[in-house]
Amino acid sequence: MSPIPTETETPVARQARPGGRDVLLDATGLVKHLGGKRVVDGIGLTCRSGEVLGLLGPNGAGKTTTLRICYGYLRPDEGSVAIAGHDLQGDPDSARRCLGVCTQDDTFDADFTVKQNLVQTGRYYRPRPERLAQRIEALLDQFGLREYADSSPETLSGGYKRRLMIARAVVHEPKAVFLDEPTTGLDPQARVAVWELVSSLREQGMAVVLTTHYMDEAARLSDRLQVLQNGKVRAQGKADQVLGDVVGEHVVILHATEPKTAEALAWIETNFGEGVRPSQVLSDWHVPFDAQQLSAFVAAFADLRYEVRPPTLDDLFLALSEERV
Repeated sequence: MSPIPTETETPVARQARPGGRDVLLDATGLVKHLGGKRVVDGIGLTCRSGEVLGLLGPNGAGKTTTLRICYGYLRPDEGSVAIAGHDLQGDPDSARRCLGVCTQDDTFDADFTVKQNLVQTGRYYRPRPERLAQRIEALLDQFGLREYADSSPETLSGGYKRRLMIARAVVHEPKAVFLDEPTTGLDPQARVAVWELVSSLREQGMAVVLTTHYMDEAARLSDRLQVLQNGKVRAQGKADQVLGDVVGEHVVILHATEPKTAEALAWIETNFGEGVRPSQVLSDWHVPFDAQQLSAFVAAFADLRYEVRPPTLDDLFLALSEERV
């Protein structure tokens, strides 16, 4: 994929920030009501050139609605969105020309071949992408679609369908691209292939916003995480920072077969109350602690058998689920 040209950018479109990378998505104060409910409540998002922002949260947290606002499918009740410096409401044509979208669903046209899908998509944009034919040839090679160029998309495997969807999203060389759960339903090998493609978009300077329910995917791909809950930003930053803010520094696993597990859980509730929320995973209990809490627990149960490990993004989702109860 050829590098994104920058020599024709206007001063407005080049919003340089510390660190030498431009902010290509800048959304502030987003509010949206649907069905009488405030489903997006003051959310802000930024994503820079060459960065992958992982947008996480349980179902109903507001992720998809926020994305739809950011790529212009929904109009916010409050707030603003700028793509590469172009206001999405004030200058929608310029803003949309700078963004690409890969939705959860396959939306290619089955009446066209793989290559024709890319051609037709490229023709939608004004001004039309320069050297579109050469661009499409490069995408067919980069995305491993060359041997399927004259085939119907319906004949592709799930992994190759996702490749085609992402290729369509970037055929016009956007500055920012939104990938909504791009690997859902794929086998491990196909997922890794998509990960490599996402990494290549980052390397070419695109701002990539990614939603996923696969925690290993979020950890591997994201430079920063932003966690949504009940329509608001719950935490944001590097993965370890987010885990520390939401989960804690350690996770203790209490096994159901251990005779003193019930006693330990009662002690945790008495001493920490709402400050510590154990989560049950199958028959075991996973308990998030900070360093001070862990020290007190160890002193109180010196003869108890348990495991201690660092928190993961799976623990993050469990913690958010407990908070919603």
